[in-house]
Amino acid sequence: MGRKKRPATTHGIAVVDKPTGVTSHDVVAMLRKRFDERQVGHGGTLDPSATGVLVVAVGKATKLLRFVEKTRKAYIGEIVLGTETDSLDADGEVTVTHDMPEVSLADAQAMVDEHLTGDIEQVPPMVSAIKIDGKRLHELAREGIEVERPPRPVTIYSFQLMPTDEPNVFLAAVECTPGTYIRTLAADLGHLLGGGAHLRNLRRTAVGRFTIGEAKSPDECELLPVEEAVRTLDRVDMTEQLDDFVSNGRVLPAWEGEGPWALFRTDGTLAAVYERHGSTEAKPMVVVPR
Repeated sequence: MGRKKRPATTHGIAVVDKPTGVTSHDVVAMLRKRFDERQVGHGGTLDPSATGVLVVAVGKATKLLRFVEKTRKAYIGEIVLGTETDSLDADGEVTVTHDMPEVSLADAQAMVDEHLTGDIEQVPPMVSAIKIDGKRLHELAREGIEVERPPRPVTIYSFQLMPTDEPNVFLAAVECTPGTYIRTLAADLGHLLGGGAHLRNLRRTAVGRFTIGEAKSPDECELLPVEEAVRTLDRVDMTEQLDDFVSNGRVLPAWEGEGPWALFRTDGTLAAVYERHGSTEAKPMVVVPR
């Protein structure tokens, strides 16, 4: 017989400033050990070389990670024109170099505004974790196999370039939907400017309302209340009678707005998250036990 899993006893949300050189899974392992809790997960992978905001859920907060993952993201990074790599970032092997004349900030920004802002489509890089025919792309890439990848729609809310001290190197600040590849934006900009490019020094500065200002190292991050996982959702404060209905997973009349809605008990704890069901009702997505 398999060993029975111990029920989770530690619950909450940690906002980690992921250091470079470790994977997002490595950070999860660090917090499993630190909080002595097996039920730990993260809300959105960062590459090993990237740094910045990684939201980690512990215990029953892991049920709420979907509401973290679906929020918009913000990044800063450097786009280096003239050199392409097999990974589209500075960790990869150089595949092509281009003798590109120095590009002005105005010309590069104009290209961004015309082609790389708003609703666009991206071809995922071969080093991504997307599965094609049951195998992750980065696993195929390690075997030297390249496959056709269908483009995916993403939205770029903001893509602002700034100068650096190096010619043909721009600092980029991007706000985008989840699933956007910043390294692909860099490579696409290089191609649009008549050459190539790669990304370096990527740092995620925000995941929804979780910002770099509150992020701390895996050893120093504090465990915030479970309720912080739904800080981006519309809040509904319940009566005790409504609490009884919610505990039983009842379908309820919808509240104002489109949802989802975070429902809070009279003691301030999170009871459930509801989503719209039809035109006038709402149904539970997650019910959080006391």
